Amino acid sequence: MRRRTFLASGAALAAPAAPRRIAAVITEYRPLSHADVVVGKYLDGFNHDGQGPYPGSKIVSMSTEQVPKNDMSREKAAKHGIPVFGTVRGALTLGTGKLAVDGVLVIGEHGEYPLNEAGQKLYPRFELFLKVTDVFRESGRSVPVYTDKALSWDRGQARRMADISRELGFPVMAGSSIPVAYRQPNHDVPLGAPFRHGVSISFGGLEGYGFHGLEGLQCLMERRAGGETGVAAVRCVEDDECWRFLDTTPWARRLFDAALARSETRKPGSPRDHVKKPAVFLLEYRDGARGAVFQMPGLVEDWTGAVDADFSVLFKLQRFGARLHFACLIQNMEKMFQTGQPPYPVERTLLTGCALDLLLLSKRKGNARIETPELAIAYKPAQGPCYCRTGWSADGKIIL
Repeated sequence: MRRRTFLASGAALAAPAAPRRIAAVITEYRPLSHADVVVGKYLDGFNHDGQGPYPGSKIVSMSTEQVPKNDMSREKAAKHGIPVFGTVRGALTLGTGKLAVDGVLVIGEHGEYPLNEAGQKLYPRFELFLKVTDVFRESGRSVPVYTDKALSWDRGQARRMADISRELGFPVMAGSSIPVAYRQPNHDVPLGAPFRHGVSISFGGLEGYGFHGLEGLQCLMERRAGGETGVAAVRCVEDDECWRFLDTTPWARRLFDAALARSETRKPGSPRDHVKKPAVFLLEYRDGARGAVFQMPGLVEDWTGAVDADFSVLFKLQRFGARLHFACLIQNMEKMFQTGQPPYPVERTLLTGCALDLLLLSKRKGNARIETPELAIAYKPAQGPCYCRTGWSADGKIIL
């Protein structure tokens, strides 16, 4: 099937039609997994209470790679009359042999998978994506795809995924809930603001939560004057050298303090008293801008950011109940499923995911600085805000 045929099929998606029929391709569906807090909102409403409101599209099939003892997929499928297939192909074709859905939701997060020497969990996002696009090729048409969190743990695989979406002419989105979550204060960096430095503060493991920190930084940095130009070099700094960097780099100290002041979970006192294994991801952008993602486990349990435009923010997450920050992600996915147009570019996720892979390589190489010509990923950010403009009520219910 030639590329223009795929492009034509993708263009046809611009005509509004609701509800869209979505296949959910999942690694593991158990309580508080990403499948639970995303697919669960399609099945049981944004508040997970069966009362609505609901997303506009409908889950019409599922496939799961793993079925743990606390699996939820079979019970949920039976309750809602949704078939669970043993293969990705079955979920996309509904057993007909040809693509029979309007969109695909790939959740390759959680499950029992090995770790490599870099500490990366080898989630099969790339492999699941290839199974999806195999069905597209065989069927001669394609539909929008959202793939949860990073495109892949491997930068080569991530690039190939982006290339395939362009080759076959279908829209693809990826990324986490951090850039789209409700914010305090409820504002964004002015598009085209003339700033050169940015910081985000994160916590948890370097890979799993480091990706969130990078996305928090990047959704702010991409709005600087000139747009995104890509990253020229990266370095992972750890332990005492992290504190030395903070103490000897005035822009980093200023923005770190501004971002930390937005946290709702920070421990009182000196950060050094709470963080036993500090780390910072350093990014040198191709246009001379600089960014730093501070990993501060023990100090905070939320994500904040600041840039040199008199701007700082908390990426507000719901730490209880229905985890409604994932509703913010669904609202953006729905725009793509309904119109065929992603509200923000997949290049942001490509850049952050590939940068994370190289930052973990820096760690393995003794915290060496690594030049990154492969991260010359330029793109224009979304013109308007893509984050939730409202949060949730006092009783923890969604406000739309």
